[in-house]
Amino acid sequence: MKVLLIIPARFASTRLPGKPLALIGGLPMVVRVARQLQDVSGDKEVVIATDDERIVEAAAKHQIQAVMTGDHVSGTDRCAATASMLPFSADIVVNVQGDEPFIQASTIDRLIQAFDDPSVNIATLCFPIDQEEDFRSEHVVKVVRDRSGNALYFSRAMIPFPRQASEQKAYKHIGIYAFRNEVLQQVASLPPTALERTESLEQLRWLEHGYLIRVVESDADTMGIDTPEDLAAANLKISE
Repeated sequence: MKVLLIIPARFASTRLPGKPLALIGGLPMVVRVARQLQDVSGDKEVVIATDDERIVEAAAKHQIQAVMTGDHVSGTDRCAATASMLPFSADIVVNVQGDEPFIQASTIDRLIQAFDDPSVNIATLCFPIDQEEDFRSEHVVKVVRDRSGNALYFSRAMIPFPRQASEQKAYKHIGIYAFRNEVLQQVASLPPTALERTESLEQLRWLEHGYLIRVVESDADTMGIDTPEDLAAANLKISE
């Protein structure tokens, strides 16, 4: 399979202005993500998709491919536009958030392997929750799966709700998505839905429109960067 790994990057950020170019260990964050993805297995191409020339310039300085796109509502829309404009004819398109500087190539490999099953059209990642505060936090999105590993629902609420003591694990959603290219183009054109607006979770649009989402358990947790405190912690981690 030919895989296109796209890093959608917007310069604007409410909690961390200029986030894609924030330095981690001396490298712009989005460049560090791209370098991590260079180790993904197989026939691949890595590209940053942005609407800001400053990000294109930073990528060029580090020999990372970057393209300018329009002003898109979501990362999925930006990825769909990018996949349709590039000459690289991908079977699978992976949307990797530009604020995941410690993402492991092995994690992306595991996600892509889900498409060995011909019934899989969309896939994403999860990881067990081991902290009570994460389970209760609306900022940590939870996911429950059916016996085939497909998503039943994503929510900011506590799901599954522990009404009685249970050994049932809870999983947090890791917001990295992979699509068959033709399916990416389809979902990018879907109209918003009520559940999506209620939870402010784009993936609920796909579920409401009848698409199955395979949820793969990650081999490692991730460390997203959203605040100045997160950035400081990331630089501390790099220095260790």
